[in-house]
Amino acid sequence: MSLGTDVDPSVTSPSMFASRRSRLLRGRRGLAASIVSSVLILGGLVAVFYVAPGGATVRYYFFNPHDMWLSFVGNPSNGLSSVGIGLLTNLWIFLVAELLVLGFGLLIAWTRMSRSPVLLPFRILATIYSDVFRGIPIILVVLMVGFGLPALQLGYLSNQSIAVYGCASLTITYSAYVSEVFRAGINSVPNGQLLAARSLGLTNASTMRRVILPQAVRTVIPPLLNDLISLQKDTALVSVLGVVEATRAAQIYGSTNFNFSGYTVAALLFLALTIPMTRFTDHLIARDRDRRLAQT
Repeated sequence: MSLGTDVDPSVTSPSMFASRRSRLLRGRRGLAASIVSSVLILGGLVAVFYVAPGGATVRYYFFNPHDMWLSFVGNPSNGLSSVGIGLLTNLWIFLVAELLVLGFGLLIAWTRMSRSPVLLPFRILATIYSDVFRGIPIILVVLMVGFGLPALQLGYLSNQSIAVYGCASLTITYSAYVSEVFRAGINSVPNGQLLAARSLGLTNASTMRRVILPQAVRTVIPPLLNDLISLQKDTALVSVLGVVEATRAAQIYGSTNFNFSGYTVAALLFLALTIPMTRFTDHLIARDRDRRLAQT
């Protein structure tokens, strides 16, 4: 009498082990090829700074370790702001603008998707808003808001700090982009979901809140994250108003010490913020693709 379960011979067949070993070998060869190509490319880029006639000059003015450190920590003796402290300004502007953009973007998208006759004027205004602020370069919006609102002399609105005006400019522009992302997500929800909600007696507002939006938000998370990555980088544009953020602090250090290594430090700090978000976005996109393929 057999005491164990029967084992399919194909599971332990030599061909299966050979196939598995072949896949492992291909994976190792691919990894080795990737490492070698990456080392060669990076080595070539580094060699340019040593072989080029002006390589020594570029290394001194942009990659000087001493000036990179001084620009990062600042110099309290002369009152100069550091690039590291300036990055905190970029962060709070990004976080505040992110929350406002998500809220306003969703509101604009919902307004454009509504069918109520009462909201017709608001639908027209929302459409004009999206077209206008997606067509104007963001730096022009920053300049117009930063210099225009104070000149209007509207009391509280005209007496804010320049950082607030910079944050408002980013919010105004990116709300137009994000509203289109939300609108695309809402349109991607199958019409059968809407009909099913109507058959259950749900109102238009309840259908949007309980049925359409949850599905639309899951669909648009990757493109939303891409827009937020761009928003993080564009916080540097508020420096044109005089806000001392990372880029402006690097510029001040360069004009004071005649060395531009602070720009390199600012670039590295922005990379440290955006690369993790980029990889997370790629992970979500890959997971969503695998989920869709599994459903087919």
